Amino acid sequence: MTAVEASPPRGAAAGDERGVELEQLLMRDLEGEVAFDDYSRHLFSRDASMYAIRPVGVAFPRDADDVAAAVTAAASLGVPVVPRGAGTSLAGQTVGDGLVLDMSRHMGRIHWIDPDARTALVEVGVVQDDLNVAAATHGLMFGPDTSTSNRATIGGMAGNNSAGSGSVRYGMTIDHIRSLDVVLSDGSRALFEPVDQTERERRAAQQTLEGRIYRGLPEIVDRHARAIAEDFPAFWRRAGGYRLDRLADDTAFDLAKFVVGSEGTLAVATQALVDLVPKPARTVFAVGHFTSVPAAIAATGDALECGPAQVEMMDKTILDLSRRKIEYADLGKSLEGDPAALLFVSFTGDDEAELVANLERLDALWRKNGHGYHTLRAVTPAQQSALLKVRKSSLGLLMASSVGTLRPLAFVEDTAVDPTHLAEYTARFKTLLDGHGLSAGFYGHASVGCLHVRPFVDVTDPAQVATMRAVAIEVKDLVAEYGGANSSEHGDGLVRSEFNRSIFGDDLYEGMREVKRLFDPDNVLNPGKIVDAPTMTDNLRDPALPP
Repeated sequence: MTAVEASPPRGAAAGDERGVELEQLLMRDLEGEVAFDDYSRHLFSRDASMYAIRPVGVAFPRDADDVAAAVTAAASLGVPVVPRGAGTSLAGQTVGDGLVLDMSRHMGRIHWIDPDARTALVEVGVVQDDLNVAAATHGLMFGPDTSTSNRATIGGMAGNNSAGSGSVRYGMTIDHIRSLDVVLSDGSRALFEPVDQTERERRAAQQTLEGRIYRGLPEIVDRHARAIAEDFPAFWRRAGGYRLDRLADDTAFDLAKFVVGSEGTLAVATQALVDLVPKPARTVFAVGHFTSVPAAIAATGDALECGPAQVEMMDKTILDLSRRKIEYADLGKSLEGDPAALLFVSFTGDDEAELVANLERLDALWRKNGHGYHTLRAVTPAQQSALLKVRKSSLGLLMASSVGTLRPLAFVEDTAVDPTHLAEYTARFKTLLDGHGLSAGFYGHASVGCLHVRPFVDVTDPAQVATMRAVAIEVKDLVAEYGGANSSEHGDGLVRSEFNRSIFGDDLYEGMREVKRLFDPDNVLNPGKIVDAPTMTDNLRDPALPP
C-alpha cells in the first residue's frame, strides 16, 4: 500500500493524534491509497451541499476487505467513518469529522448481469450510467434515474434512497435492491437479504453484532408498533428516517431494504444485487407551455391520466437562465412565445405509433380542459436534444446564476406531497418565501408531487442564515399539513435531520435512535445524520473560502 505523498504523517500532525495513528494503521492494512495531507482533506470536506467539515483523512478502498480493515482501524481509535460515493449529496450526508471512505475510485466493478433474472451484481462504486450502458446490451436498465447519472454511484443511490424523474413508474432505489453485502460498525461483514422467520432466528442465534441486530430489531418494532403504524408521513415517496415500516409489514424480514436510505449510519455497503427493468426502445415528449407555475401544476392530473413515464416541471427562472447560455440557445428556437412554465411529459415503449397516440390524447385533454396555450411534440432524437439538455441541467443553471455569495441553496428543495395537493401546496410555499423576501427557482417531478425549490440565500449574512432556518421550519410544518415528506429523495443529512423528532414524533424517533444504537453502539458510522443531529445552520461552508 502506498500513501499519496511519500512523507511522514501529514494532515493529522498539526494536533489530531487520532489521525497520526490511523494513517499508520491504514497504510499497513489497506491495499488502496490513503490521503491525510491538507489538500486532500480540504477537497473531501465538501460535497454538493452547503456544508463543509474537514475530515481526519481519506481512504480509497480497493475491495470489501479494505473497507472492513478501514472500519476496524477507525473504530479502534474512536474515529468516525463517513462512506462516500461521488459526493453528489445535496444534504451533507458525505461530509464529517472522521475517516472518509471514497468508494468511487476503485470499487466500480460490474461482476455480472443476468438478463433472464433481470439482475446485476455490482460494487457500490459503479456509476449509474455505466451500469445502464452495460445493461443496455441486454435491453435492460436500472430504473431510478437521477439527474447526476453520469457520476452518481449505486452505493450513493442506495445510501440516499434516490429516485429521480422516472419514479412515477419505477419507484425509488429501495424498490430495486435485492441484497447488500455490508461491513458493520465493528468491522465484521454480513449479507443483508430477505429471510424467512426460520432463517432470521438462525442468524439471531449468532453471538455477533449481526446476531444482535437480528435479535434486537423485532423487539424495537414491537415496542414502537403503534408509532410505526401511525406516525410515518402518509405519502409513499420518502427518503428520511429509518424504514421501520418496512420491517413491520407481512413480507420477509429484509435488512437490505431496511438500510437503504440510512446514509451510511448503520452499515457500509460494499456490493449490491440490484433489479433491472426493460429499457424502452422509444421515448417521445409533449412539452406544455403555460402562463404560470400554478397553471402548469394544474395540468399535471391530465398528464397522469395518460400513463406517462415522467412529468417534469420547469419555471421561468430556469428558462430565462438557459436563454443566457449559448450552449442552450437551441431551446429558445423550439419554444412558442415566452412561457412562464413548461411541463415535460414523456411516454416510453416499443411502439412509436402507440406513443404518438398518447401525445395526441394528452394534447386533446389539455385543450379540452383549457390547460396551457401550446403543446410542443418532440418525437425524434433531434427534436428532443435541446429540450433534454436543459431539463437535466436545471440545477447547474441555477447554481451558475449565483451572484457573489448569494446562492440558490438546497435546504427546502426536497419536499413532496400527493400530486392532488401540489397546486395549493406550491402556492402556499411561494407565499411563504415571499413573506421572507426570498426568490427561488422551481423545478422537479410534478408527477410525484416533488418540486425542487432553491431559495437564494447569502450565508455570509447572519440575518439570512436565521431566515433560512425559519423558512425550513415553516416548510417542514407546511408539508406535514398535507401528509407529505420533508425528505423525498435527497435524504436528511445535515440539513434536515435536526427536524426528525418533530416530523416523526417522540415515540417513532426514539425507536430510530434505538436502531442506531443497536447497529452502531459506539457511534462510529456517519454520526450526526438522521438522529442526534446538529442544528442545520452548523457547519456551513466557510464564507472566507472560495465557493
